[in-house]
Amino acid sequence: MHDHTEQDRQNVTGGDAHPPSFWKSRAGVYLIVALVLGGLLLGFEHRAHILASNWLLWLPLVLCVGMHFFMHGGHGGHGSGEDKK
Repeated sequence: MHDHTEQDRQNVTGGDAHPPSFWKSRAGVYLIVALVLGGLLLGFEHRAHILASNWLLWLPLVLCVGMHFFMHGGHGGHGSGEDKK
């Protein structure tokens, strides 16, 4: 016979279940798609301004983002005060 433990009962009743995050829900996916499409349309409409601009103006922004991700290890690499041992 199978011995029912407390963990089995929690899994069956959903007592330990976590709700899905907003970004994985239907509304979250629609929001992501809308933001991407809006960004693409905005970039397309302003392509003359973006392409005609001096690339030296974009260089600090690109360098800052690159340094953030490569030197800090992406998000969560700022030392949140938790001991990693």
